Amino acid sequence: MEKIVERFLKYISIDTKSDFNKALSEKPSSPGQWDLAKLLKSELEDLGLEATLSDECFVYSEIKANTDKKLPKVGFIAHIDTSPEMDGGIKDPQIIDYEGGDIKLNDKLAITPNEFPILNELVGQTIITTRGETLLGADDKSGVAAIMTMAEYFINHPEVEHGDIKITFTPDEETGTGADTFDVELFDADFAYTVDGGVLGELEYETFNGCDAKVRIHGKSVHPGSAKNTMVNSLTIANEFDRMLGEVRRPEHTEDYEGFFHLFNINGGVENTSMDYIIRDHDRDKFEAKKKEFEANASYLNNKYGDVIEVELRDSYYNMGDVLKEHPEIVGYAKTAMENLGIEPIISPVRGGTDGSKLSFMGLPCPNIFAGGLNFHGVYEMLPIEYMEKSAETIIELVKVIANK
Repeated sequence: MEKIVERFLKYISIDTKSDFNKALSEKPSSPGQWDLAKLLKSELEDLGLEATLSDECFVYSEIKANTDKKLPKVGFIAHIDTSPEMDGGIKDPQIIDYEGGDIKLNDKLAITPNEFPILNELVGQTIITTRGETLLGADDKSGVAAIMTMAEYFINHPEVEHGDIKITFTPDEETGTGADTFDVELFDADFAYTVDGGVLGELEYETFNGCDAKVRIHGKSVHPGSAKNTMVNSLTIANEFDRMLGEVRRPEHTEDYEGFFHLFNINGGVENTSMDYIIRDHDRDKFEAKKKEFEANASYLNNKYGDVIEVELRDSYYNMGDVLKEHPEIVGYAKTAMENLGIEPIISPVRGGTDGSKLSFMGLPCPNIFAGGLNFHGVYEMLPIEYMEKSAETIIELVKVIANK
């Protein structure tokens, strides 16, 4: 497993931050994704595999079966982009033999056990962290490194029986648009697993249903000295709209299967204000109800103030559990692989979505397996090296489990 860290450090040095503003018009949404995709294509070819880089920045490859047994064709998928919320491309991450206590990132910031209790479980492990200026990129370059390590293992161990193994690295997962143009027919797998994120043992086959929501509010700006009965302050209306959604159904107040409304961007003044939300719920009926409530609130304020609000809703993905409940054996293979390695499977709902959410509804059932990263999308992101190594070991064992099913 020596190479897995080397691979990971190489991948995170490339800034593949995706861009929400370009995601619907440009594939991929950022140039750094091309750089990593070309590198991965080259590395797959160096292993002796054929690899294709599509016009939309998907890297497709496969390891052909080495047996005449009729076995399922299994795929592994990881995304190459990192969160739009923060720059990546870290060149000098910290690598720490963790002995407990705070992990200092710089003079101002630290990862502390008080804020991040998971640290208490990591004493004695080697952890890669940021230096407090960028995110790390373990989401999902630890998954990329794990899949590449798996591929190298089977190339170097032809004596280990396996069926067809399909590999794809995808762009723009973080913007929710990458899998829209995934070529399921070209991929040609019976089922697949995303290797994305998560603590040791995570095995996930339920996700949120997700919707992106844009709110545009049009006010009327006049001089405040003569504004009485004339000014319409779009900022005030924006605040009223947000308060109507309630104080509790927010990410910071929800957990497990609880859905939410999340305002993640607001920009404006008296004349015009724009707000960007995501709407999430695991239950499809509750999800649809949240969208209707969102539109009803806009309608109420339009009646109150006179057609000042425009709302645009776009579904981004659905709960893959609605598909995977028909294919329990796929989750079972992963569970067995973890148990064979002495890893306790942690089966829990994803409080988010993965490429597997869309792919499952595109005819490719696709649960998610841990890749080892923690504290995603910010400067506190970190990766216990042992977690990433165990991720690679898990997907190697998973292929063996399927071969012996």
